[in-house]
Amino acid sequence: MGLAVAVVGAGIGGLTAALALARQGHSVTIAERRTGFGEAGAGIQLSPNATRVLWELGLETAVRRAACEPSGVAIRSLRTGAAIGAMRLGPELEQLHGSPYLVIGRQDLQTALLDAVRGRPEIRIKVGRSLTSIDEASGRVRLTLATGSGQAETLEADLAVGADGIGSATRTLLGDGRVPAFSGEVAYRALVPREAAPVSLARPDTGLWLGPGRHVVHYPIAAGRLVNVVAVAPRPAPVEGWSAPVERDAVLAAFADAAPPLAALLAAAPAWSAWSLADLPARTAGRGRVALLGDAAHPVLPYLAQGGALAIEDAAVLASCLARETDPAAALAAYRRTRLPRVCRVQATARRNGRIFHARGPVALARNLVMARLGPDGMADRQAWLYGWRPDAR
Repeated sequence: MGLAVAVVGAGIGGLTAALALARQGHSVTIAERRTGFGEAGAGIQLSPNATRVLWELGLETAVRRAACEPSGVAIRSLRTGAAIGAMRLGPELEQLHGSPYLVIGRQDLQTALLDAVRGRPEIRIKVGRSLTSIDEASGRVRLTLATGSGQAETLEADLAVGADGIGSATRTLLGDGRVPAFSGEVAYRALVPREAAPVSLARPDTGLWLGPGRHVVHYPIAAGRLVNVVAVAPRPAPVEGWSAPVERDAVLAAFADAAPPLAALLAAAPAWSAWSLADLPARTAGRGRVALLGDAAHPVLPYLAQGGALAIEDAAVLASCLARETDPAAALAAYRRTRLPRVCRVQATARRNGRIFHARGPVALARNLVMARLGPDGMADRQAWLYGWRPDAR
C-alpha cells in the first residue's frame, strides 16, 4: 500500500525524490515556496553516479537531448595557460561505470524533471507555499504552510522530505539552528554564446584553470550552444541570493592576470551573477518521519561538482529504503544511516580539493607534478569511489 509523502522544495533533489517515490506507488505532494521554476544562469555536472539514477527513472532521452558529454577535463595554469594535467571522461568513462558523465543547464535538467513529474498522476505540486511548522505528535507528519496571501494550510502525510536548499526551513524546524558558514569565496557565473568564445575554449570538453586563491571551470551546455563559466574568487562579504547580479568589471578585475584565452572567455560574458559559497558539516539526514535531502542536509562546496549529484543520490536511496522497510520510521532511520558516511566523505573531499585548487608556491608545484604523473587515466581512477556508486550499495 502506498504512502502519502510531502516533499518541501521543487528543486532538482525534491523533484527527483517525488518521481522516484511516485514510481513505487506512493502519493506525493510537493510544496514549493517559489511560484516559478527558473534556474537560468548556471550549469550542472552530472557524473555517472547521478546519471545512473536519472536513467533508472526514465529520463535518459530528455536529459541527453539537452546535455553535452565532455571528452575530458583539461587542467591548465590560470596565469600562464600552461597544461598541468587532464582527466579522462567521455565514452571510456561511461564504459567503465555503465553511465555517462554529462554537463547540462540547470534549467534544462529541471524542465526534464518537471515534465516527468507532471506526467505522474500520483504527484501534485502546490506553489507559493512556505513551510512554517512541523508536528509529528500524531504518528504522522503535519506540515503548516503559509501561502503568498498569508493564509495557513495544513498538509498531512505519512512522512515528509525536506529538500528546501541550503537555507532549509525544514532543517531549522527539526532543531538544527546552525547557519551555513560563508567560506570567504564566491562563484561568479556567466553563460557565453559558443560563437563568442575563443575557438580553443569552445570545444566539447571541460576546462579547469587553477591559480593562487582562485580557479575557473567552463563547459558546454544547451546542446553545445552555450559555454557555462564559473569563476571562484575571494570576496570579503557574501552576496544575497542564489544569482545576485554583479558588475562585469569586478569579475574581470579579480582575474586580471588570467592567461589570454581565459581572459578572452571571461570578457565575452554578457552578464555575471554571483553565488556565495557556504559550508555546513552534515550531522544527520533528518529525524523521525522527516528526511532531509540535498543541500538541506549537506551543503557541498563546489570543488568536486557533486552538490546536485548527491541530492539525486539521496532521492534514490530514500526510495530504496522505503521499498525495503514497511515501517516509514524504520525506513527513514535506514536512510540516515546509509547516507551520512558517504556525504561526510564527499564534503571532506570537496574541502580538500578547494585547498588543492587554490594552492600557492611549493604546494601548487607539488600538485602540478602529481597531476602530470597520474595522467588522464590515473586522474579518472581517483574518482572511481565517487562515480561508481550505485543506489543499492550499502
